[in-house]
Order: sequence, then structure tokens, then C-alpha cells
Amino acid sequence: MSHDVASDAAQARHGWRVLSVTALGVGLCFINASTLHVALPLLAHDLGAGPEAASWILLSYMLVLTVLILVFGRLADLFGRRRLYLAGLVVLTLASVGCGLAASTPAMLLFRCLQAVGAAAVIANTTALVTDAFPPRLLGLGLGFNSTLSSAAQSLGPIVGGMVVATLGWRSIFLLNLPLGIIAVLWAHRTLRDVVHPSPESFDLLGALLSMLGLGGLVYALSMGGPKGWGSAQVLAGSAACGLGLLGFVWSQTVRRHPLVDLRLFADRERATSYASVFLLCMAQTASVLLMAFFVQAVQGADAFAAGLSVAPVPVGMMLASALSGRFIGRYATLTLPTAGMVLTSAGLVLLASLLRPGISGLELACGLSLIGLGTGLFLTSNNSAIMVSVAPQRRGIANAIRSTMQNTGLVVGTALALSIAFAPLSPAAQRAAYAGQLSGSSPADIAAFVGGCRTALAVLAACSLLGVGLSLRARQLLQAPRPFPDPRSHRKDLAP
Repeated sequence: MSHDVASDAAQARHGWRVLSVTALGVGLCFINASTLHVALPLLAHDLGAGPEAASWILLSYMLVLTVLILVFGRLADLFGRRRLYLAGLVVLTLASVGCGLAASTPAMLLFRCLQAVGAAAVIANTTALVTDAFPPRLLGLGLGFNSTLSSAAQSLGPIVGGMVVATLGWRSIFLLNLPLGIIAVLWAHRTLRDVVHPSPESFDLLGALLSMLGLGGLVYALSMGGPKGWGSAQVLAGSAACGLGLLGFVWSQTVRRHPLVDLRLFADRERATSYASVFLLCMAQTASVLLMAFFVQAVQGADAFAAGLSVAPVPVGMMLASALSGRFIGRYATLTLPTAGMVLTSAGLVLLASLLRPGISGLELACGLSLIGLGTGLFLTSNNSAIMVSVAPQRRGIANAIRSTMQNTGLVVGTALALSIAFAPLSPAAQRAAYAGQLSGSSPADIAAFVGGCRTALAVLAACSLLGVGLSLRARQLLQAPRPFPDPRSHRKDLAP
């Protein structure tokens, strides 16, 4: 008994050290990504980038990140999480230096893509590393802190970025990653160990290419819909690539001996609904924050820093709920906490859709956003835990990568949908004024049209969140230990975990 206690204590200490490693990695990824929103106007001016080129500095990162998370999740299962995580940190750090020294827009775009490559390797492994490291009794707490740190990194980004850019210039937000990256690499090299031995299975290159084509086409089409129009050649080309890529990907996964994504992960109804709920939740939450940031700038005339503070209740609520929910995982049925989180998020969206008007008070706005933040933090921590403990260790990399891909895709889809609905009632001139945060000086009719568009968008997002509630209610409780999942291709016995 004493030996078991000592072993559990040693594993717990290792788990907290691993969490400190992933905290550094998450900080580098999320703070750096969110600070760029503040620095982009100055960056674009100094590099001579036009509006479309400036948007691609953001889009290129999101595009590469989305298409590679799934691939890196599988590579981690095959070759070990430690080496891929370390490689990701190195690439992210060096690419950040390249961004800080870039003298032209093409150079910046190149290094932003390389940044996304490194970030994808880090993000695809973070939750799996934490799950491997903690003993079962502390896993919920560890995952809760992991979600809390992610929320904190995203919330601190615009604030830290604004301060750094104002004092040291926009290049400093990239160059400061060098000392932080060196510390992260050295600490990760000393702390991490591969729990799962490298797999003898081969890598599915065809599946990887098809998934990249499908997801890349989706992100491109959705990103081009707003600026180019939903009937433009760019959107049609992206949609065609998405359709062909995803259809080919699903077909390839049914015939490959060692597929990129084991489709048995979706044969479990509870796990499949957990993935779908992640997509819907992130679609609603992320888009609502962006909408409200636009609203307070365009309608109420707030500056970027004030807009960041106005939506702060969301990340603050996420941090609080993530920290608390980790303590309750295991005490309730697995579906209870995610469902409660989706209900809170839906309530916040409905409240904002009901109260939104040009003169909405800060307190009213904070109430709705706080509910969204609390619900998101409660949902993500408990839902992530349910997914990770329901699969065998050798499948945790790809299981987490699917979750991250669904989360990131939900962000893209929600953003494109919400902005399209909110800006649709405006004339081209009013749209430009709203994007520039200057709609408050336009006609009352333009302001009323934009407010109406925002309310409609919030109502649609609330409907998506409520659909997630329905999915969560249908999901049965996931088992609390890894288990074999049913094989829909019963003739492929070699794929059993």
C-alpha cells in the first residue's frame, strides 16, 4: 500500500511539472497569436501591406494551424509526443524571430506560416501530455488548470500586446519569444518523457494530404466570403476543394490499413457527440466575443484597448469556471457539467440578443458575456476530460487533435457566419466604417441596421449553442477508463487499439 501511495505521489509531482511545461507552450502560442490583433495596424503600415495582405497575415496562421493539428496529432501517436512537442517549440521560437526581423510582407507571411507549423505541433500535444502525466485522481484538476492557463493566455494577449507595442514597437512582440522559447525548450527537454512508445504503424500520407485539402478549402472559403462575396470565384474554389478533399478523406480512411483518423473514434456515440458539441460551443462563444468587440467600437466609439476590456468577462469567466470544474470532474455523471456549461452559454447569448441596443450599459454587457465565459470554461474542461479518458493512451494524440480541429474549425465557421449576418444589412461604405470602428458617426439608420444584424447573429449563435445542449443531453456517460471502442469495420481486426 505504501508503495502505491509513493508511486501516486511521484506521478502527481511529475504531472504538475508537465503542466508547467505545457503552460509555457500554451503561453507562447496563444499570447503571441492574440497580441497580433493589436499590433496589426502598425505592422501593416511599416511593411507597406494593403488591407488584403494584412488580412492574410492573420489568415495564413489560422489556415496552416487548422490543417496541421490533425496531422501532428497522429504523428505524435506514431513517433512520440515529447519529440514532436519539442520540435514545435523550436520551430515556433525561430519563426517568431523571423517575424520580428521581417522586412517585407512576403517574408512576414512565410514566417507566420512557420509559426503556425510550430504552434500546431504544440497545441496538438498539450492536452494529451497532461492526460498522460497525471494520476486518475488528479486528472480533472490538471485538465482544469490546463484550460485555465489557455484562457488566461488568450485574455492577456491583447492587454500585454498593447503595452508592449506602445513601449517597444510591434517587432518586440515577436522577438520577446526568443528568451521565452529558449526557457520553454530547455524545461520541456528536462521534464517530458514519452509515455507511449513509438508505434510500428505507418503514417497515412494520402489521408493527411486529403484532410489538409478539405480543411484548408473550408477555412479559405469561409475567410473569403466576407471580403470577396459568397458567390465569388475564391469561395467557390475553396468550397470545391473542401468537398473533394473531405469526401476523399472519408473514403481513404475506410480502406487504409493504418488510417490517419481511426473512424472507430466516432463509432462511440458519446464521444462523437462530444466532438460535435465542441464545434458548436466554440462556434458560438468565439463569434460572440468578436461581435461584441466590433459593437463597442463601431457603435459606442470605444478604442481597441477599451473594447478588449469590455469583453474581458468572457476569459475571466472561463478561467474561474475551468479552475472550479476540474475539482468536480468525477463527482457527477460525465454529461452533467458539459450540459450545464452549454446551458449557461446559451443563456448568455439569449440575454445579449435581447438587451443589445446602442445604449446598452457596461453592466448589461458584462452579465451576458460572463454567462458565456462561465459556460465555456465549464464545458471545455469537463468535455475535454471525458474525451481523453475514454480512449487508450496510444490514441490520445489523434483523439485530442480531432478535438482541437473541431474547436478551431468552429471558430472559423462561427466568425464567418456571425460577421456575414451582422454586416449584411449595411451598405459597402457603412461596412467599411464598421470595420474601422467608426460607425458611431454614421446615420442613425446605419447604426440601427448594424445593431439589428448583431442581434440576429447572436440569436443564430444561441440556436447553435442550444443544439449543443440537445447533443449533450443525448450523450451517455463516458467510461472513466480507456476501453476498446466498437469497430464498424469488423473485418479490420488489425486496427483494434
